[in-house]
Amino acid sequence: MERVVGSARSAKRIMDIVGAASLLVLFSPIIAVIAVAILVTDGRPVLFRQVRPGRHGEPFTLVKFRTMRDPHPGEEPWTTDDVRTTRLGRFLRRTSLDELPELALVLTGRMSLVGPRPLVMEYLPRYSAHHARRHEVRPGITGLTQVSGRRSLTFGQRLDLDVEYIDTWSLRLDLAILLRTLAEPFRRGEIRGQTLAEVDDVGLVPPVLERVP
Repeated sequence: MERVVGSARSAKRIMDIVGAASLLVLFSPIIAVIAVAILVTDGRPVLFRQVRPGRHGEPFTLVKFRTMRDPHPGEEPWTTDDVRTTRLGRFLRRTSLDELPELALVLTGRMSLVGPRPLVMEYLPRYSAHHARRHEVRPGITGLTQVSGRRSLTFGQRLDLDVEYIDTWSLRLDLAILLRTLAEPFRRGEIRGQTLAEVDDVGLVPPVLERVP
């Protein structure tokens, strides 16, 4: 049984390498255009970098295209995300094109094409033992939560889906999630933003971040 599981995990890694390399080649012109567009419209830096927990909670630097401007004097960074998101940034987020630089992290083995999304380091000591299992695997560019109505789910529901993914994982599930991810940008309709009180049903957000919208 362990040999079968090990072979499946190896196949997942091969799929990650082949998939990420192929997508980087395919999207390289788009990546270049986005980088230039950000540089022209919003200036430097082109990329957003932040330390996030990876497999087993090991820190790594997440890299995405920058979608927000810096805070103006007097603006609280944690409460002005919507205001500071640029017009180009909204498009990149809606289409998930801001995630393209993460393909390089898949090649280096810090991330996978599919897996639980890496959240902020401040959440680590606040996970329950059950929800902490989301770090048993490499974090993903997309995941079960992202194709299951993420923006309409509470934190508890999102974390439960992350653990469900680990418990039910298969290559077939990964392929299904990837196909559903490709269809996400074409879905119509806007989902109402949730307040922190509505979302944080598990006490995940520490006091230092409690002003996040």
